[in-house]
Amino acid sequence: MRPKKSPVIRERFGVLLHSIRFRLVLWFTAILAVILFAFSAFLFYTQSRNLQEEAIHELDRRVTGLVTNVQTALLQGDGQTSLPNGLLRDTDVFILLSPEGTVLASQGPIPVQEAIQIVSAGLQTTPRTGESSAIYWTGPNSQNYAFIIAPVQSPLGINFLIIFGGILDPSALIRRFLLTLVAGSLLTLAVALAGGFWLADRAMRPVKTITQAARTIGETDLSRRLNMKSKDELGELANTFDAMLARLQAAFERQRQFVADASHELRTPLTIINLETSRAIASRRSPQEYQHALSIIHGENDFMTSLVNDLLTLARMDAGQTTIEKTPLDLSDVAVETVERLTALATRNGVTLEAGNLPETHILGDRQYLLQMLSNLVENAIKYTTGDVKRVCVETGKADGSAWVRVSDTGPGIAPEHIPHLFDRFYRVDKARTRAGEAESDPEAPSGSGLGLSIVQWIAKVHGGEVRVESAPGVGTTFEVRFKAV
Repeated sequence: MRPKKSPVIRERFGVLLHSIRFRLVLWFTAILAVILFAFSAFLFYTQSRNLQEEAIHELDRRVTGLVTNVQTALLQGDGQTSLPNGLLRDTDVFILLSPEGTVLASQGPIPVQEAIQIVSAGLQTTPRTGESSAIYWTGPNSQNYAFIIAPVQSPLGINFLIIFGGILDPSALIRRFLLTLVAGSLLTLAVALAGGFWLADRAMRPVKTITQAARTIGETDLSRRLNMKSKDELGELANTFDAMLARLQAAFERQRQFVADASHELRTPLTIINLETSRAIASRRSPQEYQHALSIIHGENDFMTSLVNDLLTLARMDAGQTTIEKTPLDLSDVAVETVERLTALATRNGVTLEAGNLPETHILGDRQYLLQMLSNLVENAIKYTTGDVKRVCVETGKADGSAWVRVSDTGPGIAPEHIPHLFDRFYRVDKARTRAGEAESDPEAPSGSGLGLSIVQWIAKVHGGEVRVESAPGVGTTFEVRFKAV
């Protein structure tokens, strides 16, 4: 019984057959084989033709000597026609025919009648190109013969006929040349196959490194990098892979931070609600105390509703599920509507909300999203405006082909180190601020989730705009959003 191949060997053999390395080597070898075949065929054909021409030329030269020898014998007129001495080889075929077709002399390995039949059949298929014609014939021993027919004129004017034939390649040069071509081609293909496997394995080694690295990289191990130094295409692929890993790592870190921050933001109001409900049901309270507890619970519920809505908004934005319908609109109209909507909120917080210079400023945008963007900026300004003079101003304008809207406040300002992080999700300048403190101090105060400015930046970007921040501690802060004017 034949031994069965182990599953491991079969698996490795199958992987090899389906690998890019094997296909590259196979295609390379196939192309090389076609080139070698065409080149070898060209060489063989060229050498065969050259050898054949040389053999015919040699036969013509020798048959000229035979004609002279026979004419000399006929000139002697002794009635005897002998074979020419020293001009014939053992493999040559010589036949001298009289004008009546009688064989006067013959020599050679081929019987006379068979040689005459070969020449007769050749004359019917070979066109005459001169006084002599070359006729080709392959014998039973695979020897290729060429026959030449030459007329011989006697002194009496009688035409005799010589049939002379010889082996085209007595030394078997063409056969040896063919064997050399075949052996050299096979050896070349074998070397190319082995060298191709070596080169393909060396060339595909970086791909194997990338594959092994990809298998070991998980969600918790995105810090690994290939750091390939080569400057070729595979090095570029590895660098692209490293860049992709860096983006994935940053995305996962943002996601983890986002989940942690969202959990923290939701845990705080839930804790407040639990404390207030536990306090309310622990013992009998006055109606005023119950009302205070319910107000706090209501405020926390509003905060969580706002937070969840902001989270859903950002999730839809990140997933590309938000549709922006841009139409021509006046940015100053959006500013006026925002001021009218939030005037009551500003009054409740003791803040003067006013509209500054509002000239017509036309842009292409989605009114609802622009209204949300501006409302977030104004609410933020109202929330953090403190001091003796509490003032928030909204203005619009145009300059150098750009349209802008500004929201300025007289709040405490923002330190320079915080400005680059203002649009990060859940980022807060005052890390000590808590929802519990806000709820206890003013349940009606606008709640902040740390997502408003992130939404502002996203809306500005999808409208082709840019958000700028200028702030001076102790003086105030100005948010400016610039769009392309139409």
